Amino acid sequence: MRVIDLTHEISADMPVYPGTEGPRLEPATTIAKDGFAEKLLSMYSHTGTHMDAPGHILAGAKTLDAFEAGHFVGPARVLDVSSFAGASIGSDFVRAQAGHLAGAAYVLLRSGWDRLWGQAAYYEGFPVLSVEAALALASLGIRGLGLDMISVDPVGSLDFPVHKALFGRGLVIIENLRGLEALGPSDFTFCALPLKMPDADGSPVRAIAIVQ
Repeated sequence: MRVIDLTHEISADMPVYPGTEGPRLEPATTIAKDGFAEKLLSMYSHTGTHMDAPGHILAGAKTLDAFEAGHFVGPARVLDVSSFAGASIGSDFVRAQAGHLAGAAYVLLRSGWDRLWGQAAYYEGFPVLSVEAALALASLGIRGLGLDMISVDPVGSLDFPVHKALFGRGLVIIENLRGLEALGPSDFTFCALPLKMPDADGSPVRAIAIVQ
């Protein structure tokens, strides 16, 4: 069994969605002064590699605390969308992949955009699903969609149509994954556990792939 880390490190100078404050990690106590070390963490719920709940955008929709813990672990497949850089991913492409994705609880879109983490180019030109493609993915019965990009909608979107299409079908979204190129075409187990807190519109996660 191999465990592959798919998570970006949280740090004070990490990329965040434009307009969002970056995280603060400050020493609260030290071993030298207090005999033990602790950090004070302050960050938005959608910082770094994180999960969006339907209640992130849809009023009255489920938040992450309403899901059982087992919902966040399941069989997964990678869908390579690197050829769609700067373009929209159409529903015909998704439907053609239905056989490959059959039985997956999670689909992870691999664009290769994580290689641009920390650069201005990370925020632009990444592949984006059309609303029809998002609905085609949701129709496969998956629990969630992950991606190695900052958002399922273009940065600067005001109405978030792809978010709404997926959330309207009850899916969760995991954004800012990394290292998906280490995963082959075969099944693996995907695990992304959010923090347990009330009314969780989103949460940072430690996302991993377990490969047998």
